[in-house]
Amino acid sequence: MHEFALTEKILKIVLSEAEAHQARRVQKIRLLLGELSGVVSDSLAMYFNLIAKGTIAEGAVLEFNREKARLYCETCRMEYEKADRDFLCPVCGNLGRLTDIGRECIVQNIEVE
Repeated sequence: MHEFALTEKILKIVLSEAEAHQARRVQKIRLLLGELSGVVSDSLAMYFNLIAKGTIAEGAVLEFNREKARLYCETCRMEYEKADRDFLCPVCGNLGRLTDIGRECIVQNIEVE
């Protein structure tokens, strides 16, 4: 259910930026979602359609770009992309430490007219 609060924050960012650029309408919003962000894109899109009604963002297309998580191996001192269901280092097999990459939810781009 955290998608509702997150969607409210995203809409606030979008409307603020659109207003700052004197946009008449928001056409598309690109979001970067890390695979470990816990964000369900379908829920986010559903909530966006509900709360954007009556704003210049009503009807805007949401585009989701996914970011694979990256881990860091303390033993090998290397960063690597997390494999599906696997946190182990591909070189030494030790458990990797999560980095910030793969946990994000970022408004990347807003297309307006």
